[in-house]
Amino acid sequence: MKSNAAPKRRPHATHDMMSRWMKAQKIERLLDLQGRSQPIRLLEIGTGAGGIAHYFAHHASLHCEVAAVDVTDQRILPDGYSFHLVTDTTLPFHESYFDVVISNHVIEHVGDEAAQLDHLIEIRRVMQPEGIAYLAVPNRWMLIEPHYQLAFLSWLPQAWRSPYLRLRGRGSDYDCAPPTLSRLESMLIHAQLTFENISTLGLHTTLDIEGGGLLAAAISQLPDALLNRLAYLNPTLIYRLRRP
Repeated sequence: MKSNAAPKRRPHATHDMMSRWMKAQKIERLLDLQGRSQPIRLLEIGTGAGGIAHYFAHHASLHCEVAAVDVTDQRILPDGYSFHLVTDTTLPFHESYFDVVISNHVIEHVGDEAAQLDHLIEIRRVMQPEGIAYLAVPNRWMLIEPHYQLAFLSWLPQAWRSPYLRLRGRGSDYDCAPPTLSRLESMLIHAQLTFENISTLGLHTTLDIEGGGLLAAAISQLPDALLNRLAYLNPTLIYRLRRP
């Protein structure tokens, strides 16, 4: 299940713990974790600095048994949860083990399309039949690529992305592969996952948690029907996943 993609995959952990805790609050709301029976067996794929895993492991009102995996150990907050190093998309857990699985901006890092499909299949495999998963994916059609902060980077053909990085002095190889909405949903179907696009709800939840001033006020005036029709342009695609 290893990727055949050429670029070496590099870590892109976020060390801003406040942003990670706000992200965890967003995930908690969007999955309605307060309404689930406890204890909750929770897996985070792509631990990074450990902010999200730590948030759920030390939650004041949720009893979560948290496991986390990553290809490197970059944790700043390492306590309260179990951590496992992995080498590819294969997860070191039994089938149907977790009530909740979180994959937050991970799939674009795992490799080519075959590896991305494996990532989704593994999410389905380790999730309980009544479980739920949170999947957040950067959209290929985002205006500013979030890992390298370059406009239109992911819009370019694959062969042009690394030369663009080098031209702008931001690195040597582009090591991410963000999918489009249609490509992602095709992979979800092939992985035999049922899915619900909650990008609009995610946008409202983010603005509610983080604030947004005039931007939040302007977006709040737009009808959700319009925002849903523009979902293919959202910089971040957010889904709730379940097993059929």
